[in-house]
Amino acid sequence: MTAYDPDNIFAKILRGELPCQKVYEDDKTFAFMDIMPRGDGHALVLPKTASRNLLDIDVADLAAVMATAQKLAKAQKIAFAADGITLQQFSESAGGQVVFHTHVHVIPRFEGVALRPHTGEMADMDLLTQHAEKIRVAIS
Repeated sequence: MTAYDPDNIFAKILRGELPCQKVYEDDKTFAFMDIMPRGDGHALVLPKTASRNLLDIDVADLAAVMATAQKLAKAQKIAFAADGITLQQFSESAGGQVVFHTHVHVIPRFEGVALRPHTGEMADMDLLTQHAEKIRVAIS
């Protein structure tokens, strides 16, 4: 397996070198808004410890990521009056992974509304700020 690259974009976000719209943080995990959301409220959950993906993450870190994903999903369901939640995790290029730091997508879902395509276009930052605040309020 390819080695972990400490200069990946998510590692830089974790170190505070790049900005993000943080929605939650604890001692093991960090969650923030996806800047190319596939649905309103789309957020990402990362372990703070370096790992590429599901194939090399420590089991305790994986458990922490999933606990945070559950916390976030419950908050998103409230914040957006969502009908459901989609979790996605991609491992390695062939599995659809683009950023090689373990992360889980947590996406509020609505009956009859398809996920938006991944176009590479960034969302409006004011809208992401509003969505992040709604999630933070629902978490607390």
